[in-house]
Amino acid sequence: MTWSSYGSYLVIVVLIVLAPGPDTMVMLKNALSGGFRGGLLASLGIFTGNAVQGSAAALGLGVLIAKSQPVFLALKWVGAAYLVFLGFQALRGAFRGNYDVVEQAQRRRGGGFRRFREGFLSNITNPKVLVLYLSVLPQFLTPASSFGDSLLLAYTVAALGMLWLLVLLVFVHRVRTWLGRRRVRRALDGVTGTALLGFGAALALES
Repeated sequence: MTWSSYGSYLVIVVLIVLAPGPDTMVMLKNALSGGFRGGLLASLGIFTGNAVQGSAAALGLGVLIAKSQPVFLALKWVGAAYLVFLGFQALRGAFRGNYDVVEQAQRRRGGGFRRFREGFLSNITNPKVLVLYLSVLPQFLTPASSFGDSLLLAYTVAALGMLWLLVLLVFVHRVRTWLGRRRVRRALDGVTGTALLGFGAALALES
């Protein structure tokens, strides 16, 4: 792989990463309810899911999953259902507005692992991430490309995605005082929940 082709790949990946998607919404949901730590743990979960899917694509397992219609459909429906579940959670929080009580209960239940799990599951159950790897990576690989080249391309997506989530997280943390106002928090939870429901529905309806 040449630096020129890798540079072209970077441009495409940056454009993909900057587009708002379920990963962004899940991170924001956890950043709003769990602060910087909550958003960071969700981001690490998303990064881990991305790395796993990228590794599967580089190893050729992704092609097998994509070609197995029952497996792919099952993954799609599980992913859609999970996004809808997270969306309802956010909307329920916006409707109730009792954030102090909910967050204290989450801390008692060990909310850290739950936030990591939300990020990981929302990504790993989204087959569109795997399809992205399978459609973009081959365009920058040749018969002479090594397994290391495939991993480099795959992990670049995960790394840049994590970097973008961290930039958003730092911004959210900087304006946390304003975001902490009950009215603002309820409005943001409403928007986040609606977006997650929309992503879940779009994934379920996609042919």
